[in-house]
Amino acid sequence: MAKIILVGGGSASGKTYVIDQVISKLGSDNIVHFSIDDYYKDLSSMALEDRKKQNFDHPKAFDWKLMKEQLLMLKNDHAVDKPTYDYVAHTRAKEVVHVEPNKLIIVEGIMALVNKDVRELGDLKIFINASRERRLLRRMDRDLHERGRDQNSIVNQYFSTVQPMYEEIIGPSQYYADLIVNNDGYDNKSINVICAILKDIMNDNIQ
Repeated sequence: MAKIILVGGGSASGKTYVIDQVISKLGSDNIVHFSIDDYYKDLSSMALEDRKKQNFDHPKAFDWKLMKEQLLMLKNDHAVDKPTYDYVAHTRAKEVVHVEPNKLIIVEGIMALVNKDVRELGDLKIFINASRERRLLRRMDRDLHERGRDQNSIVNQYFSTVQPMYEEIIGPSQYYADLIVNNDGYDNKSINVICAILKDIMNDNIQ
């Protein structure tokens, strides 16, 4: 049976960076990694300007039913066709990705530890923490260069929905974590700790 590793944390806290570093050390042969962002609800029926106004940092923005169904299938060693998300169009993309189960299924995203049903599927729950200032700087750099956003829209979204939702919903979800990792700097010793824990989980899984 596959093991589900849930990695939560605020937007631009460095979740993807930390997990990419972990996978580079452990190797990708026994690991599947994807983002909860792919389970944003399909908003293709709405005009683009209306999509932009949606609160993507609220639990209601996600298709929890589909997420739970597919994580449960992967946990029980069944393949799934996972949706994908288009950050420029602000809705679900037409493409799906076929995902085969593996020893570890690492699922990361701001809501990874928020939903009780999904949380209960996790064999290990990690929360990546970073300061508000660091998260804003990282988000601005990422969205400017990777997601086609302009500076004003990034700042407005951050202070209107991202940070308020972090304080109300995402930040408190760290209390469900088995491990909290501080990721304000670049030399993160916690990555080695995560690697050691995941090695143990994989070894138990193989046995």
